[in-house]
Amino acid sequence: MANVVLNDVRKTYPGGVDAIKGINFEVGDGQFCVLVGPSGCGKSTLLRMVAGLETITGGTIDIGGRVVNEIEPADRDIAMVFQNYALYPHMTVYNNMAYGLRNRGMPKPEIDTRVREAAQILEITPMLDRKPRQLSGGQRQRVAMGRAIVRQPKVFLFDEPLSNLDAKLRIAMRVEIRKLQRRLKTTSIYVTHDQLEAMTLADILVVMNGGVVEQIGKPLDIYRKPATTFVASFIGAPPMNLLPVNTNNLGGLLDALQIKIPGDAILGVRPEDFAIAGAAQGGLALELMVDAIERVGAETFVYGTRAHDHGGSTVSARPGELPPGEIIVRLPGEAAPAIGERIKVSAARDKLHLFSADGRSRLPG
Repeated sequence: MANVVLNDVRKTYPGGVDAIKGINFEVGDGQFCVLVGPSGCGKSTLLRMVAGLETITGGTIDIGGRVVNEIEPADRDIAMVFQNYALYPHMTVYNNMAYGLRNRGMPKPEIDTRVREAAQILEITPMLDRKPRQLSGGQRQRVAMGRAIVRQPKVFLFDEPLSNLDAKLRIAMRVEIRKLQRRLKTTSIYVTHDQLEAMTLADILVVMNGGVVEQIGKPLDIYRKPATTFVASFIGAPPMNLLPVNTNNLGGLLDALQIKIPGDAILGVRPEDFAIAGAAQGGLALELMVDAIERVGAETFVYGTRAHDHGGSTVSARPGELPPGEIIVRLPGEAAPAIGERIKVSAARDKLHLFSADGRSRLPG
């Protein structure tokens, strides 16, 4: 096992396109690190740089105390699981898993032991004589993971391995991957655009946007205290409500909440932190016009448009101010107000988040 250290890692493509803009973080020995962000943010490029499949323009990548910038992928002691499985269609499951070990000249008895132990862990022993075309998507992904496991590498790299699976199977495989990683205690870096997948898998979460890291930390720490409005809106479903505020449109409310802002700012409230009620003592209260309802079983999402602030003054677009925005409220159960109804929602003072006007930093308060 080994830790992975990225120091000012950069990737610039011909033409001056900066895909990775100086990234620094460390994945501890045995940790499960998840890189998450929207398409095009650079997460897969970064993973491929760790694997050696992409050249590094600047900085260093250290695996187990060894800088690997100039080391070939086969010599980095890593194993990668791809989105498309990358299995050899003409080989059996057994031979797919054994192929890399044979190329290294490993003795047949040791190959057989490793393959059968991995197959038992992944519960694919009855499938060892089948070809990939005879397997389901989930079974193929297990084989791809088995091929990585038999190598017993220092680091596992996962490039969106569950993207081709249906929703139910993704959940099941997500649990299996986490259980497997905890059992093997192998340092792992996992790429996904699915924030729920990232939250449930990660020991350490790296949120990326536009080739830079927006925030690094434990999943719940990032959820509770997002560093930027991008993180606040990307982590969490539905996303955090973000309200532009200033002394003109919510000045009285901010004073009442003892919130001081440097002119303009952005106030954030998670949908689940709102409740349908009167004004909460020491908290935020808004009046909404209900525009839409989504019932998803155990929860109901209410979409409303801001009508009034806590002090009763209309929050509408005026010169120099931003217009009112949509608010999402997450309620337990199936009960919900009617579309077109006016409701009051409130959130406790300690559930409010405050960001700079440009959304790039979290403010105290």
